[in-house]
Amino acid sequence: MKQKSKILLVDDHPLVREWLANLINQQSDLEVCGEADSAPSALQIIGAVHPEVAIVDISMEGGGSGIELIKNIKASHPNVRVIVLSMHDEALYGERALRAGARGYIMKREATKRVLEAIRSVLTGKLYLSDKMAMLMAEKFVVGHTKKAGSTIERLSDRELEVFQLLGRCCTTRQIAEELHVSFKTVQSFCARIKDKLELSSAAELLRAAVRWHDSQQKKQD
Repeated sequence: MKQKSKILLVDDHPLVREWLANLINQQSDLEVCGEADSAPSALQIIGAVHPEVAIVDISMEGGGSGIELIKNIKASHPNVRVIVLSMHDEALYGERALRAGARGYIMKREATKRVLEAIRSVLTGKLYLSDKMAMLMAEKFVVGHTKKAGSTIERLSDRELEVFQLLGRCCTTRQIAEELHVSFKTVQSFCARIKDKLELSSAAELLRAAVRWHDSQQKKQD
């Protein structure tokens, strides 16, 4: 009998992990070999169970960034193929995830069969993207970056976007520093760069913009 491909689940929601585990373990060619609820625990488990595919969420409250986790997996375990399964808009996070090293991106609202299609696709060495994401990337390739980006979230780096997201959740600078395991001054530097890129004039304006953006993202997920 052919050995089943091993899948690691990384998500801070137990119900999501349970749903994925039930789905995957019903397949004749796939099995869940481990689960993690944070980026640090995921890296530990990967070294122990050696999965072929890791299904990773973009954001895990109190558990680190999915984008940074993808980069760390690519650096330390390059043979592990990463698929992002997230509620976050693929138009904003899809390309970031691919640049970080992911091989696929799926929205959590997608049909169940998409998850299995994605796993089997990346196991054969292919990328797995929705039609929308493929169109966006093709358009960007054809059009290029000739248009001025303007004061948009897309101008932020991965780390700056993460700080902006935490600001939108009303985290303090010190809380953000603890969450990201960086210094207080480093967070202040990120905030200053975000203000410049988004053309905001003060810390108060930055906070208001972050909260508005966070609320808009939450509405998209509802």
